[in-house]
Parts: sequence; structure tokens; C-alpha cells
Amino acid sequence: CEQEEPWNSLNAGTSNSGSSSEVCHSSPVPELPGFYYDPEKNRYFRLLPGHNNYNPLTKESLQYKEMECKRLKLLEEEEMQKKKTSRAGLNASLVLRKRQLGLLSSTNYCRLVHELKVNCMQRRKVEIRSPDSSVTGTNNFKLIVADTACERIFTVNDVEHGGCKYGIINLSGLGKDSLTVEMYDNLYFTNRKVPNLGFSLTASSRLCLMGIAETPGCASLLPASLFSNSNPGDQPGMLCSFKISTAWSCAWCLNPQADNCFSTGLMRRVLVTNAMTGHRQTFGTSSDVLAQQFATQTPVLYNGCRSGEVFSIDIRQRSRRGHSWKAVRLFHDSAVTSVRLLQAEYYLMAADMAGKIKLWDLRAVKCVKQYEGHHNEHTTLPLQINEEEGLVTAVGQDCYTRIWSLQDAHLLRMIPSPHPSSRDSIPSVVFSSRLGGSRGVPGLLMAVKQDLYHFSYNSDNPYCP
Repeated sequence: CEQEEPWNSLNAGTSNSGSSSEVCHSSPVPELPGFYYDPEKNRYFRLLPGHNNYNPLTKESLQYKEMECKRLKLLEEEEMQKKKTSRAGLNASLVLRKRQLGLLSSTNYCRLVHELKVNCMQRRKVEIRSPDSSVTGTNNFKLIVADTACERIFTVNDVEHGGCKYGIINLSGLGKDSLTVEMYDNLYFTNRKVPNLGFSLTASSRLCLMGIAETPGCASLLPASLFSNSNPGDQPGMLCSFKISTAWSCAWCLNPQADNCFSTGLMRRVLVTNAMTGHRQTFGTSSDVLAQQFATQTPVLYNGCRSGEVFSIDIRQRSRRGHSWKAVRLFHDSAVTSVRLLQAEYYLMAADMAGKIKLWDLRAVKCVKQYEGHHNEHTTLPLQINEEEGLVTAVGQDCYTRIWSLQDAHLLRMIPSPHPSSRDSIPSVVFSSRLGGSRGVPGLLMAVKQDLYHFSYNSDNPYCP
């Protein structure tokens, strides 16, 4: 990948924000195969191949202990507000002085201000209220996704007896002085597990498209009125439910040329369905499709596969087999779990199961940037791009939320999870400068376990503009 030069002189002598988090130091003594050196006791201990009730010292337990040490240290630094800037020498007064002297353009100035605000974000717990007391505090969050206006959050929650249920959180009550949101359940729930990437919310905020990666799978279209508690007897039912086997991903098309169409990523094929007429188009692929997104300027669908291939489909053409209909083809070394188009649709960002996040130039068909630090081995984890703020956000399998600069791929901040790290407690986040609509508050929402947290911009911090 071609790494471009930093976009302003303030990048000189940059420091990686992740370096300050290395708190569990490795031992300088030589490593012995099958043994672990404890620096506190100054001796070696034998590593066992698996768990043992009498001697629980295993490689897995040592790794977990080291991760917890690192997480607790970071949480302590955040509570004491001991944060380092993402770039050496970067502070609010320096940025303002350079702007006044004409050394920074308005675009670069806004990006640097957002970098400072990201480093000043502080965690506060959000109170979740609901007319139904059984809704809140009983089920773990699995996934949260915002609509295009960031007025509401769609949630997927685990159910104790198995399966998932869905809800919508209204963010209108989220403000600087108020940390309260309203959550509404719907009348339907599924006894199957919903994958992390199997959901899409339409631009009108009225329809929810959801896919289930089980056999038999399905793609369901739900009206948002199902999540209102007013007149439950008058609520309409599910608009439509398409029985589709082995659905891994789905996406809704916002282009007028393919209105009312959605796509489903299946095993070795892509299925495009018109929700009004039921007409279907099938495109055969050589691998399972794990991630999808439609372009808005043209009726083109971008797909990420288990094989590592990313390709596009012009859905105006007829169904075909083979590779002749693939307009753009990109390749990763591992399974692609998320694809995101930038607004101008000249660039596409993709993440894979090797922890690689790459920005591709679709015109030159080459990788132009790579965002380092993301951790993933086998999980479908989504990406979020906020072009207005110039930020890229992703949650890793290690339960850390990382924020990069979109412009130069610099790691700005690494946020630890408030709960101990585990595979079943990976946080789900939403970042926006307008949480709750056009008059909303900026910041990051994090859902983990049964809790919801708001990381807001802190204007009281002297180092934050």
C-alpha cells in the first residue's frame, strides 16, 4: 500500500497513542519453550497445554491477565484525565495560533480540532428508560446501528433463553445535562442469532432490514412503528419476510434507479430482491458474501467475500454466472468483514479477518492507505467512517475501540471497554457529531453488556478547544 505524506506540518514527530497503553512490560530474560517467566517471583513456571484445576497457569490465562492489566491501567488513566495528545506538540493554542497566522487551511484546522476533541472525550453512563420495565437491564446488547440522521438507534439484544430481540432507542433526550434515552421493544423476536453485519436501516428511518445467518435464514422488513408503545393493538405486522437460506449479510439500495430493492449475501451467490414486486436477480460467486453496501449515485452493489475478494455488481444487468459482470475487483489476504464507500464514491474502505483496514482508490484500483492497530481473527466487525469529522472508528476483537484519522491513517485514540474483555462482550459503537438529530450532541455511543455509555466532547478541558 502506498502511504501518503502527513497532511500538515503538525504531524512531525508523531507519537502513537497506543504506545502509552503498554503497561505490562515483557521480561528481558530469554524465553524457554514450555515455560513462563514471572518477573515478580523471578523464576520460571511450566506452561500447561490446557486448563488444569490444580495448576491453572496456561498460556490463555496469562494472556487474559496481561490484557486485563492493560485495560485497567487505561481506565485509571482516563478517570484521572491523564491523556496524551495523538500528535506530539499538538494542543488547542498551537492550532488556533497557526490558523490565525494563515498556516492552516480551514479544512485542516477543522480536522485538528476534531482530533483534539476525540482525545478529550470522557465516558458517562446513560440511563435507559422504557414504558415496559422488562425491557431495560435484562438483556445484553449485541449490536447498535444508527439511522442516516442519527436520530434513533436500532438495537439487537440477546435473550436469556436463546435468540435475539430488537428495539429502537430515541436519542432526543441525550444532551449535555441529560443522559437519558427512551427504548422501545417490538412485538417480534427471533429464536436465531443475528450476525453483526446482518442489518441495514433505510434512509427514511421507517424500515428495518435484517438478515439472519442460520439455516433456514431470512431477510425481514419491519416498519419502525412496531417499536412504538402507543396503541399496540393497532400496530401493523411485519411488512414482508423472505425465506433465504444461509444469509450472511444484507443491504438496502438508496438509489432511485433501483428503488425498493435490497440485496442479501448468501453462500456463493448474491440475491437482489425488489421488496414491492418480489422480483429476484441472482449473481453466482465463488465464495460466501459476508459484507455488502450499495452506492447512492449509481445502482452498484459492492460485496466483500470470505475469499478476500471485493467486487462490484451493476444490478441493472441481467443475472450472470462467472466473473464477466464484475466491474471492480479488489483482493485482501483474508475474509472481508466490512465494506464502506466514501461519499464521493471514488474510495472504498474494507476490513478483513486478519485485522487489516485498507482504503482503496476505485479509479486506480489500488490501495492508498492502511490503518494499523485493528485486531480481528474470526469475527464480523463493522467499520464506521465520519467524513465530516475526518475519522474512522472500529471495535476490535480485543474489545478496544480505535479511532484513526481518515486523512493520514494516524491512530488517534484507543478506548478500553468498561467491562472485562471476552468474546461475548465486544462493544458496539456509533459515532456522530449530531447524536439525536441536527440539534444533537457530538460524541460516541458504546453499548456493552447491559449498559450504554456516552463519550461526549468535554469543553471544560483546557487542552480541548
